[in-house]
Amino acid sequence: MLKQLPDADDVTTPDPFAGEDHPMRKVTRQVAFEQGWSKDRAAKVADLFDSLAADWAGHANDGRAAPVRDALRRGEVGFDGRWAELGSGTGAGTTVVSEVVDRLVAVDLSAQMLANAADLAPRIRADASILPFADHTFDTVLLINMLLFPSEVDRVLRPGGCLIWINSLGDQTPIHLPPADVVEALPGTWGGLTARSGTGLWAVLRRG
Repeated sequence: MLKQLPDADDVTTPDPFAGEDHPMRKVTRQVAFEQGWSKDRAAKVADLFDSLAADWAGHANDGRAAPVRDALRRGEVGFDGRWAELGSGTGAGTTVVSEVVDRLVAVDLSAQMLANAADLAPRIRADASILPFADHTFDTVLLINMLLFPSEVDRVLRPGGCLIWINSLGDQTPIHLPPADVVEALPGTWGGLTARSGTGLWAVLRRG
């Protein structure tokens, strides 16, 4: 069951940016629901984000950070234990989470994204479809504007652990799935809390 919480006080409508016809929308759904990932696609995505890294360094604002902070505040998230941020990019989300989490690793496919990120947590270059971690390693897995690899997220989470899903521009985020679709894509039965904050949305999910 997915419970919708009231909007946070700071909710604002994002400017039109990436509607349903955005090419990353198709990729996002294929990866989540059709195992639509390959070495060729991984190489293309890595090259794309490598090319964006220098411009994205330090790219953050309060509206986009708001759903992360709200999820940490209202999502019944525990800050102890081990955390992994998948698709950490240049570290906008890492900056927020590292304020409250001690054991955090930042993982990204793009070497240049990691190279341009602040040194706030150990940085690991990896394909999130084949993570270099043992089963049940993490208490919390955080995805901010990140492709969802359902089986791999489920594998590395400990029993009772939580997945935090953030789309910082809501349905205008290029890599977007509504929380209900995230629940549907994950193996097994999941539920949790979801809400809107700033320009985005969040969901904190646990396997039932």
